[in-house]
Amino acid sequence: MNNLVAVIIQLVSGAVGGNIAGSLFKKISLGTVLNSILGIIGGGLGGQLLGMLGVASGSGGTDLAGIIGSIAGGGVGGGILMAIIGAIKSALAKK
Repeated sequence: MNNLVAVIIQLVSGAVGGNIAGSLFKKISLGTVLNSILGIIGGGLGGQLLGMLGVASGSGGTDLAGIIGSIAGGGVGGGILMAIIGAIKSALAKK
């Protein structure tokens, strides 16, 4: 698996992670489209950050650990970014 495939896995996982976070935290959900967009951004950032830290395979190796690392990094990064932006938007709306 080359690096491009690893990034694609991270982006798709991020979109899924953003939507899962939106469904778990309905008060901060921004809707499917924005949850997906924020998830994609967070998935790319999260996956790359974990790769640089050595937690996930930064080179996108073909081994199972590299694939799982890309999925986990993307999903978690997407969910976290969506939750942060959603919480900020929710807090600003209350003012």
